[in-house]
Amino acid sequence: MSGRRWPREGDAVSGPAPVTETMVLAALGEVIDSELGLDIVSLGLVYDVDGSDDGIVVTYTLTSPGCPLGEQIAAEIVAAAGSVPGAGRVRPRLVFSPPWSPEMVDEDARFALGY
Repeated sequence: MSGRRWPREGDAVSGPAPVTETMVLAALGEVIDSELGLDIVSLGLVYDVDGSDDGIVVTYTLTSPGCPLGEQIAAEIVAAAGSVPGAGRVRPRLVFSPPWSPEMVDEDARFALGY
């Protein structure tokens, strides 16, 4: 998306601290997939976090297209990313391509899941 607003390392910033991708991902780390008991970032469900002048778009997937937690996870993404000061409007964007697979899970979560 054009108009990215993520500050780059070394950028001079005036005014309040800008929202960063790291801040949004940390907030999304609080969104738990209650079926697996792990956060959506560690599970590899968050594909992209894009910042622009009009807010944040979180591109994510689910473990399966029929996941019963879809609406709940979308609402929690909006709440979590929206809790970052200065985040603005948050738009969750659900995709199924590429499909999620267990290989996308980070090392700590793999251990927790027994992989």
